[in-house]
Amino acid sequence: MNSSSEVSLGPQPSQAEARKTQRIISLDQFRGYTVVGMFLVNFVGGFAACHYVLQHHNTFCSYADTIMPQFLFAVGFAFRLTFGRRVRTEGIHAAYLRIVKRLLGLILVALVVYRVDPVAKSWNELVETGIWDAIKVPLKRDWFQTLMHIAVTSLWILPVIRASARVRIAYLLGSAALHVVLSYIFYFRWVNGLIDGSSAIDGGPLGFLTWCIPTIVGTLACDAIADARGRPRLDRLVAWAVLLMGLGYIMSCATRLYDVPVGQVEARAEQRYAEHPVIPGESQWADAMQRVSEEGIGTLLAEPPFTPPPHPEGHVGRSYLFRKWNYWMMSQRSGSISYQTFSAGFSLAVYVLFYVLCDILGWRVGIFRTFGMNALAAYVLHMIVDSAVSPFAPRDAAAWYMWAACFTFMLITYLLVRSLEKRDIYIKV
Repeated sequence: MNSSSEVSLGPQPSQAEARKTQRIISLDQFRGYTVVGMFLVNFVGGFAACHYVLQHHNTFCSYADTIMPQFLFAVGFAFRLTFGRRVRTEGIHAAYLRIVKRLLGLILVALVVYRVDPVAKSWNELVETGIWDAIKVPLKRDWFQTLMHIAVTSLWILPVIRASARVRIAYLLGSAALHVVLSYIFYFRWVNGLIDGSSAIDGGPLGFLTWCIPTIVGTLACDAIADARGRPRLDRLVAWAVLLMGLGYIMSCATRLYDVPVGQVEARAEQRYAEHPVIPGESQWADAMQRVSEEGIGTLLAEPPFTPPPHPEGHVGRSYLFRKWNYWMMSQRSGSISYQTFSAGFSLAVYVLFYVLCDILGWRVGIFRTFGMNALAAYVLHMIVDSAVSPFAPRDAAAWYMWAACFTFMLITYLLVRSLEKRDIYIKV
């Protein structure tokens, strides 16, 4: 009996339940856009001709810094959606066991695909190095990248993935507060290399404490879309997006407490990080209050997102001359709560746009579909293609050559993933 002539026995599913069994096109398109954005910033970010907004700086939120939070947002959305289905079809214990196995498998994939430089040149040197000294740099700079953060963050929120919105929000707030406390005690200095000289990327091993912010916001967006009776209240989602972005910006304004007084810029030129990077010291408060009394309250407002802090002309990375680096900057390296909160709101706003375009207006982009439905395969393949194309693209190449190389890299990656799609091959852990 084909699907068009099937007769359903028993109670009919509600519209919200029926929506949960259907694929949400906007999610695939949003995920595909995020994959394309990741490919773009990963490839062009290292070129001298690349605009600063497409690069990671760890001192403000650039376009490049919005990409990874969107991955985590999509993960949270899909996690909430598919795990609920799995519990209904397989039972709660089988569902939890399956997801734990899958996430452990993703951790294994991350350990394999992220290359680690040799930690020793000989057996004797390896023995002398010891376990911790051998793995501490890979932990910071190699293993804890996108795939690892997705796996660990998903494991972190697993206890509350089926909980009410209030419980998930409380869990988010508790995780963020714990990150601030640990950053104050040691983590900010450790993740930025102030303790052992090696800095992390993407928040380091404890980054899951704040990566759960966009992830849990994704689960809440899933509720708003999948549980809606009729069309979701998009106005409320937009309001929440604006609120989160505004809250992230307000928190980032604390970075102005670390501005260097004009008369001290030259004397403190070699100092990059603030002495009290998480909780400002008396001197920071005193300098800030003096600026307010002389110039007004506006001196406590930070630059808007996508705008770098004050820096010497042509040297965005030397902003520490005028403002010492601190926890309240929108920093992907530190995984700061200002960055994660703003990015969660930005991710929600972008997703709402995709919902309108895709699920309401019927808009589709083929490359977004191809990458969005096979994101893991695309991610792994793009690393291989990059290693083949990058040797022919010097970092100081002209802008036209950079974009030509980027197009070549994108095209090859797309053709490979598209060939898998045509064969109905989708790689999942």
